[in-house]
Amino acid sequence: MPAMNPSLALLTALALLGGCQFLPAARPDGPPPVAEAEVAPAPVPSASFRPDTLYALLVAELAGQRERFDIALSGYVEQARLTGDPAVAERAYRIAEYLGADEAALETALLWADSAEDNLDAQRAAAIQLARAGRHEQGMLYMEQVLQAKGDTHFDFLALSAAQLDPEARAGLLQGFERLLGRHPDNAQLLFGRAVLLQQEGRPQEALASLENHPAGSREIAPLLLRVRLLNALERGEEALPLLRSGLRLHPDDKRLRLTYARQLLEQQQLEAARAQFGELLERNPEDDDLRLTLALVDFEAKEWAAAREHLQELVVRDSHTDAAHYNLGRIAEQEGDRAAALDAYAKVGPGNDYLPAQLRRTELLVKAGQGEQALRLLAAARDSQPDYALQLYLIEIDSLANQRRIDAAWQSAGQALASYPDDLNLLYSRAMLAEKRGDLAGLERDLRFILEREPDNAMALNALGYTLADRTTRYAEARELIERAHELNPDDPAILDSLGWVQYRLGNLKAAEDYLRRALERMPDAEIAAHLGEVLWVSGQRGAARDVWRRALQDTPDSDILRDTLRRLTGKEQP
Repeated sequence: MPAMNPSLALLTALALLGGCQFLPAARPDGPPPVAEAEVAPAPVPSASFRPDTLYALLVAELAGQRERFDIALSGYVEQARLTGDPAVAERAYRIAEYLGADEAALETALLWADSAEDNLDAQRAAAIQLARAGRHEQGMLYMEQVLQAKGDTHFDFLALSAAQLDPEARAGLLQGFERLLGRHPDNAQLLFGRAVLLQQEGRPQEALASLENHPAGSREIAPLLLRVRLLNALERGEEALPLLRSGLRLHPDDKRLRLTYARQLLEQQQLEAARAQFGELLERNPEDDDLRLTLALVDFEAKEWAAAREHLQELVVRDSHTDAAHYNLGRIAEQEGDRAAALDAYAKVGPGNDYLPAQLRRTELLVKAGQGEQALRLLAAARDSQPDYALQLYLIEIDSLANQRRIDAAWQSAGQALASYPDDLNLLYSRAMLAEKRGDLAGLERDLRFILEREPDNAMALNALGYTLADRTTRYAEARELIERAHELNPDDPAILDSLGWVQYRLGNLKAAEDYLRRALERMPDAEIAAHLGEVLWVSGQRGAARDVWRRALQDTPDSDILRDTLRRLTGKEQP
């Protein structure tokens, strides 16, 4: 850049610094640390500068205009250090904050705060940057200055950003909150921050009590919402509903509060009340398509097909959430028995979260209609058009063929898939299950052992191998060891409880077998578990109880092969 007359440089720099706004309003990854909604015009420097300083500031400002923010930042940071001027430091800080340059943002925020002790924005910026850097106790000192000057504080941010602190540092920060609450007992942010820290400490009961014992815990939005989260974490969600209703009477226009209330109603299975709240939210926010989709899904759960369809069709018209809309329109058509409309809707679902569910539903519909070959052709075409989903589409095909009892075709499909994905554990597990149906126990064990070499804690593979050894061999001790390892990993899994019961039966421990199988059936009413429990009861002499178990299971699954095979083997009949 050519040399510039010092007087001209001074006038130009002052004009640029006083009016240029080359920065957007916020950093890309979050809100600015100060309260303003927009970046203010650059402040006029408060000191007389040497010509070389003015020239450096002018170069930095012009660099910003040309979107060379790296040059602008380095220039302003250097001059903030050299001059100690608060306006230069603020400008440097705002550039650093926008760029997400955390080290520069911390340095310049501190320069700004220390050179402008009466500027609340500067003190607040320093507090937040210190918190981001993990220096929470220093941040508290700066934020306390804002509090004493009755400015807008961000103690909530200080507490929320402490989640990764070690216990000792968090305890120190908590003491700081306690100290300030002693002086400012009605400050809602301090109350909220203390409760957040207690929650992070794993002390939810104390956090909840802290909020319940203070009026702000019911009046202010942030503490109120935290109370709701704590109640849910403590499995006391039903207590949150009256609290949220009271909050809405005080803050009827707060979207977060009403959305939380609507979701809480869903959690408590109050569908109609939830529909009303989501409907009101949509009326207040008619451009919010996330709300429109949520309301459609709630309508679906409530079996209000017409209302759900209306919202989903509107999403299609608005070209928003179109894949989710088509997928759920297909589900509605299925519920109404319109197979053609369902197939058409599923075919319109593109790549994304709903693509594979749509392919699965379409496959099942075609198979049920006796069009299994068409389903296979469509899956093959889908693999060609969407190669990123080829593996999952193979799994859908294998499962579909197995459900049709086309075991040889499923086996061939699994082999074709494994040729392309030889080490995929899901494919190997599917092939192992097919091997069992083919009577190839060696093949089953080979694939499951391979999975367990890669994932020793794969509870599903442990259980499958253990159950097969218990059911199809006499290797009972080995089977029990495998199943017990699976049980340690997933103690409440009904399939594993069923396996535990079955291996105990094979070992002759009828009482233990009955206990495990009853627990399994309570958690998951299933024909195979009922068949096993009935057999244990029958062998132990409880034949009336066995018949009752089989009878109830047949009412739910009258076509169950395992139930009928068990009955025929033990009683000579196919009915209890």
